[in-house]
Amino acid sequence: MPNLMQLRLAAREIFDQTLRAVDAGEAVRRALHLEGSRLTVQDAPINLGNRRIYSIAIGKAALPMALALEDVIGEGFIRGLIVGPVRTPPARSPQEACVPPSLWQWCEGGHPLPTEASLSAAKEAFTLLERVNDERAIVIFLISGGGSAMLEWPIQEDITLADLRMANKVLINCGASIVEINSVRQAFSAVKGGRLASRAANCDQITLIVSDVPSGQERNVASGPTLALSRDSPVPQEVIARYHLRAELPETILCAIEAEPHAPFASDDDAKAVREHFVLLDNDEAIGAATETARRRGFAAEIAADITDQPIAKGSVGLIHKLKQFCQSSGSPVSSPTCLISGGEFACPVNGNGIGGRNQETALRLALESENPAQESTPMTFVALCAGTDGIDGNSPAAGAIVDSTTIQRARAIGLDPEDFLKRSDAYSFFVALGDAITTGATGTNVRDIRILLA
Repeated sequence: MPNLMQLRLAAREIFDQTLRAVDAGEAVRRALHLEGSRLTVQDAPINLGNRRIYSIAIGKAALPMALALEDVIGEGFIRGLIVGPVRTPPARSPQEACVPPSLWQWCEGGHPLPTEASLSAAKEAFTLLERVNDERAIVIFLISGGGSAMLEWPIQEDITLADLRMANKVLINCGASIVEINSVRQAFSAVKGGRLASRAANCDQITLIVSDVPSGQERNVASGPTLALSRDSPVPQEVIARYHLRAELPETILCAIEAEPHAPFASDDDAKAVREHFVLLDNDEAIGAATETARRRGFAAEIAADITDQPIAKGSVGLIHKLKQFCQSSGSPVSSPTCLISGGEFACPVNGNGIGGRNQETALRLALESENPAQESTPMTFVALCAGTDGIDGNSPAAGAIVDSTTIQRARAIGLDPEDFLKRSDAYSFFVALGDAITTGATGTNVRDIRILLA
């Protein structure tokens, strides 16, 4: 059986291999094939004719997706706009990859809240789409998570940037699901819910998606700038009522939400132009890669498919319980070591003004739960690594954290009170003190979170 240090090293190796498997640029190269004027996206053929090709890339994976697209299209590519995070090198790319080629205009959008740069990015996108629409060209949208804040424009003139920022802050921190959040966001945005793409109604449009939302909900990636929300999306007013947000949202935002709804992106249903969207990567890819890597290392691996997007306290308890069940059923520690893989994004309300995110809080809760006296079984030797595949967890510079069966004991030995850090939403400070924060930098991809539990 591996010792604790070997388990920790194995957890990090599984995470690193998972990141390599969800490289956004490589996903574009795998999905697209160009032969003459025929572009095949996955298995779907699209006739380009002699039309000019433009692109708008939005989100945390915008840069690697854009570079890969230009590689595939070659001389037929005319111009594009990249709206991405502050330009730092992706963790697995060379420095020079941070400089977009001359055919691309670069805009650094705000995140996690919109900024003046987000509004400027929207203006640039509007200008490019007007040109594309006049030419009846082809536009390829490259959409990834994080784009919701990076490109924004209010649906009514009286909505200020401060209003947009306050509304997004309230929504992000209220504990609502991403589907619920986006149903509200699109009601006061001129770019979300398909409204950005509607500015190029005369054009054939292809949307390539690196998804940071649950499977089948790709319309919510970056709040769906090219795709209308599904008809069964939550009603914004009901979300506001459910989470008691009316008193916290700016009046201009509430007025926009209450106003007569604007028409959806009509091409979703009846436009004659091509409207195709393809999911290139999602959380299932990350989970599959982690599971395969664990099995290659000799672990008996299982996926906790039923533990994905729960409230964070419930999800953390469920993971520890399932890990102990898995160990007992597989005969560990007598036989092979076990690995439990979980994906998704726990709902994690912010209760304090500390530094951290849902992955670091999950890791801390797992460490605490493993020592819960209410647990009937004997203590187990375990390691858990919880991290975001985008390399950014909450308002911290870390991707996540790693814990083990000695974490709480080590913390208390140096005077740290784990429960106090939890109450203050300050898990990052806790893990920095222990040297257990996982830091990757921006990875250039974004397919939700991965949780790796080994015992």
